[in-house]
Amino acid sequence: MSDAVLSSRHDGRIRLVLLYGGRSAEHEVSCVSARHVLAACDPGRYRIEVVGIGTDGRWVEATAIAEALPATAAAMPEPDGLLAADQCPPMLEPVRALQSGRYTEGRTLDLTVVWPALHGPMGEDGTVQGLCELADVAYVGAGVTGSAAAMDKALAKTAFAGAGLPQARWIGVSASVVRDPTGDALTGLVKSVEAELGWPVYVKPANMGSTIGVSRAADPSELATALELAARYDDYLLAEEEVRGRELEIGVLGLDPLLTSVIGEVRPSHDFYDFEDKYTSGTAGLLVPAAVSQDVADEMALLAVSACRAVRVEAMARVDFFYDEAGGRLLLNEINTLPGFTPISMYPRLWAASGVGYGALVDRLVDLALRRHQRRAALQTSR
Repeated sequence: MSDAVLSSRHDGRIRLVLLYGGRSAEHEVSCVSARHVLAACDPGRYRIEVVGIGTDGRWVEATAIAEALPATAAAMPEPDGLLAADQCPPMLEPVRALQSGRYTEGRTLDLTVVWPALHGPMGEDGTVQGLCELADVAYVGAGVTGSAAAMDKALAKTAFAGAGLPQARWIGVSASVVRDPTGDALTGLVKSVEAELGWPVYVKPANMGSTIGVSRAADPSELATALELAARYDDYLLAEEEVRGRELEIGVLGLDPLLTSVIGEVRPSHDFYDFEDKYTSGTAGLLVPAAVSQDVADEMALLAVSACRAVRVEAMARVDFFYDEAGGRLLLNEINTLPGFTPISMYPRLWAASGVGYGALVDRLVDLALRRHQRRAALQTSR
């Protein structure tokens, strides 16, 4: 590579690789999040490369297409559409796509940071994070362990219980209960639900987000239907007791220490905060800051940090709670390690109300990615 080309590529900006789409039922949400992350990136600080991941797992170059999007575009184009186009953009091999331009003739060209604007399995669950570790590039969000543990709700809840954190009662369920031709597994589960949880319960896939595959069951018949729905998305499921209370959320940001945002509240327009409420209708009430006492806010911040520590989550997270106001109880629900970045998403709103605007939040997350990568690069890898 000539010095002229080397100089033109290494212009002092951070090479930011934005991944979107993915092999997940949350694919379309990712397309919206990625569009708004892209719009918030300062072109004076970042040299942005955009990579779409199709629902079949193929990677496609989407930088030129992203640059040509009108300012009014609400989402990135579906990667599947790019892959099916008559003139398909260049196909990419994952590790090379992440490492491209980093090294030549023994010299480092760029500071590279990968932003996985992905949601759900094959993106938020430690898989892409592990790929980044193998490629030796910095990446935004929690590490491999934290991403995998937080994504698996059953695993996370087990860790929360071990840390003594308050949460709703729940039962882990293998999806094989749906496939049992005798019906004995379902009969046994119904007895467990009635004895340990009571009706109604919420049934959900262990590894999924955006309320996809989640439904409410008020009796054994509805439980069977709910299990069939959840089993479309994962082979391990959960049944949780219904908690009637306020839905509160808090943002976490940083490495050590972990910082917390103001409290937000979700007021669903449906029976619960479902996919339509979150991403399409926009009819849910999102209150930032939430009207809670300072004592509740302080307790929630402590519990959120403890929950993140329990499953090794750092850098970025939104931690969700139920608040039983009458009983004075805060119950930990779950941790989202790659929360939505859409215009109506709670995580950016929480930090904006805490004094960190959208663009500044993007910069902070990229800086955290670089800091963690430098920290890990200093670890000894030989005897």
